[in-house]
Amino acid sequence: MVEIAKPGQTDKEWLLREDGHVGEAWISRCIDLGEYLVAREQGEIVGFLRFSRFWGRIPYMERIRVLDGHRRSGVGTALFLAWEKDMRESGARLLMTSSECDESAPQDWHRRNGFSETGSIELPGIQTVPEVFFLKKLD
Repeated sequence: MVEIAKPGQTDKEWLLREDGHVGEAWISRCIDLGEYLVAREQGEIVGFLRFSRFWGRIPYMERIRVLDGHRRSGVGTALFLAWEKDMRESGARLLMTSSECDESAPQDWHRRNGFSETGSIELPGIQTVPEVFFLKKLD
């Protein structure tokens, strides 16, 4: 059974290892602001969802990751549904996410979870391909 919860500072080492490309300061910030969810199976972290707020208002899912061996078992869906519920309860009416334009599997996942493509931007010097943005309206 998957348990979804906000991580504590004691989970920081795991997050640094598995989400370390954003750096320790960003990870600490996200933990402090409650902008992470972690999925645990039998007490071990097997995935996470990290978010922030676009323009300080719109919940923006920055990254969702499930460890190899735990994928396609409902962990990612459990993380997403918990996040969506939390955002809805906090008054959000819209969710946002994105992926690089050549990442078809993540884009398919976003669409299966109710997101619609809304546009793209090029980020020269940062990415070699455009970033595609997705929105999901909450009722």
